[in-house]
Amino acid sequence: MRLIQLYISNTRSKGFFSNPKKGSSWVALFWQEKITFCLSQFSISIWGVSTLFFITTFLFSQQAFSQEIKKDSIKRPKIGLVLSGGGAKGFAHIGVLKVLEEAGIKIDYIGGTSMGSIIGGLYASGYNASQIDSIFKKTNFDELINDYIPRSSKNFYGKKNDELYAIVLPFSNLRVGIPEALSKGMYNYNLLSDLTRNVRHVRDFNKLPTPFLCIGTNIETGEEVLLNKGNLVQAMMASAAFPSLFTPVEIDGNLLVDGGVVNNYPIKEVRNLGADIIIGVDVQDDLMKRKNLKNATRILVQITNLQSIDKMKNKIKNTDVYIKPDIRDYGVISFDKGEEIIRKGEEAAFAVYEKIKALVPETEYYKKPKLKLATDTLQIKKINTDQLDNYTKEYIRGKLRFKPGSTITYDDLKTGINNLNATQNFSAISYCLQPDEGQDDLDLVLKENPTQTHLKLGLHYDGLYKSAVLLNLTHKKTFLKNDVTSLDIILGDNFRYDFNYYVENGFNISFGFRSRLNQFNRNVTTSLSNIISQNPNFGLINVDFMDLSNQAYFQTIFVQKFLMGGGLEYKYLKINSPTLINEENIIDKSSYVSAFGYLKYDSFDDKYYPSSGVYFSTDLQTYLASSDYTKKFQPFSIAKAELGFVRTLFRKATVKIGADAGFNIGSDSVPYFDFIFGGYGYNKINNFNYFYGYDFLSISGNSFIKTDITLDYEIFKKNHINFSANFANLGDDIFTSVDWISMPKYTGYALGYGLETIIGPIEIKQSWSPEMSKSFTWFSIGFLF
Repeated sequence: MRLIQLYISNTRSKGFFSNPKKGSSWVALFWQEKITFCLSQFSISIWGVSTLFFITTFLFSQQAFSQEIKKDSIKRPKIGLVLSGGGAKGFAHIGVLKVLEEAGIKIDYIGGTSMGSIIGGLYASGYNASQIDSIFKKTNFDELINDYIPRSSKNFYGKKNDELYAIVLPFSNLRVGIPEALSKGMYNYNLLSDLTRNVRHVRDFNKLPTPFLCIGTNIETGEEVLLNKGNLVQAMMASAAFPSLFTPVEIDGNLLVDGGVVNNYPIKEVRNLGADIIIGVDVQDDLMKRKNLKNATRILVQITNLQSIDKMKNKIKNTDVYIKPDIRDYGVISFDKGEEIIRKGEEAAFAVYEKIKALVPETEYYKKPKLKLATDTLQIKKINTDQLDNYTKEYIRGKLRFKPGSTITYDDLKTGINNLNATQNFSAISYCLQPDEGQDDLDLVLKENPTQTHLKLGLHYDGLYKSAVLLNLTHKKTFLKNDVTSLDIILGDNFRYDFNYYVENGFNISFGFRSRLNQFNRNVTTSLSNIISQNPNFGLINVDFMDLSNQAYFQTIFVQKFLMGGGLEYKYLKINSPTLINEENIIDKSSYVSAFGYLKYDSFDDKYYPSSGVYFSTDLQTYLASSDYTKKFQPFSIAKAELGFVRTLFRKATVKIGADAGFNIGSDSVPYFDFIFGGYGYNKINNFNYFYGYDFLSISGNSFIKTDITLDYEIFKKNHINFSANFANLGDDIFTSVDWISMPKYTGYALGYGLETIIGPIEIKQSWSPEMSKSFTWFSIGFLF
């Protein structure tokens, strides 16, 4: 247009369209006006076309732009994951998660019940599938189910007395009750608390890295409880509190158990979070036939499934990708088959792999990163507990072993909680960490145990005391808040009893009283008969032995590790033998008064089959006076020490090395307190001790030094084979010369098999010695008492 205007202007300047007054013709004037008119019309047309072109282009671009915006505004569908409950069969969830990650699926919402809540909660906290797999492979599920309390968390009184009984039952109003559950779940609580440290301050589960919810059942009303706020660990514990296996969990006044009772597949709840597509993993049981309902656990599972299986029919229809692993051959407690069950989950997910891949285009492939764990160091600003009826804050902090203002680790926290749990003074323990100006407040919720009395039972057999049934009655707070009263009655071939009253004051001085009766009939060394004979055939005599001892003592914790104590003892000793010829066949029937002191340390992780730890004990006992039946008593003392340590050589193989020594100080007037060795598997009293290769209580002396070594290998779960050797110099006054460091006078060996059972270890040992012409076979059944 601009070019045309320039052209007209140029021609005018040359006179082509000159004014007719200046000699131009009308024709020229006509064509000038005509052309001008045409050009003007052409100009208008061009402008209109341009305008139209502009408007059309603008509208087209706007449409294209709006289509692009619309295309961008279409979000990918939100994917929800539903994980059902099923106990150990829930391991299959891990296998499914592995396949989902391999397909590049990003999970936007998670809902779970029971084991599904545990695995779902960990996944929602940020862990990926391989990390959860590693966590579960490292977890000891025997310890989890039995609510294992480390032996180190028990006080010395507990270590001695809590390792005797196979069955513990509540006892009230002269009636024997049934435990509320097998486990309080503290082992699991501590484990989950540590694992979820990154989100310990999150109280709204929608604010977790992946929004999460789980389901609990109100045991009082039977109503479903949606758990999507509060303490994540407590919520997972409540959802997985299988009845009779774990105690109910109290949340906001509701007493909750396993959510699978009312809703084992929370698909509706996950939809409500905003999920467009549901991937569901179903690991619950089908109904079992009569022949398979063989135990209480299966019956409880069957009762739970009666309702849930019908509900599942509709839920399956509403599931976009339904995954049902083939785990018919596994049960809810098949934790030892974890790897197999995980593989079953993978197989089931791969069977619908094309459906899974179709959910997300390749351009939106998602790879979940590994969770980087936050530091396990905690700065505790405050320790908050409710007012307790029977225990002070000082008592609680003494058990925790840290105070407000302390810097601790999660292991320290776990140790403190285990110490509280080991007291058995609390029927329920829960805790959470609240943020407080860059530090953490520990909020403890403790429920005092309403049961103060327990009936305990045990069984035992050995070659010295023979068969025995143990009945125990234990009562707490008999006279004082922190006291424990315990009475053992031992019925069998040899009646015995053991009475204890103990007041525990933590790091302050504790005190107690103990009375016990031991008796047996056995061929034993002549040291117990006060006979000196050179006749080797008269080395053993048959005796009836009775020892009645009463002790009053005090003790305290020294440098937070050692038990230090002392006290007074009254002992009545009666020994008689039909082998001897006198009026009463009595060797001794005297009373003895003595004072004693001791120092002990014990970090063995197990009393019978330890894999680590150190044991140390030393004591001195001075006999001050006697009724002196033999008319030969003079005051004397006995000192002895014992040291042992255990180390793991390699997987399931351990070595235990020990050394003992003892000697008499002063008069040799009472040989009945000599160090007497031989046999294995009995409850050691006075100065009796085991010695492989020799019969029960068959060699003796007033001084000794001994070493021993045991190699143990757990060939498969709770089954042990072991080889033992011991060497000793034992005799009278062996430390007065250098003879005690010479070649050992006594040696012995034993090859054994042991089985860990609910009543204690069952052991058989074949023992021999180069010095003896015969070998010995020993049986020992049950905990030692």
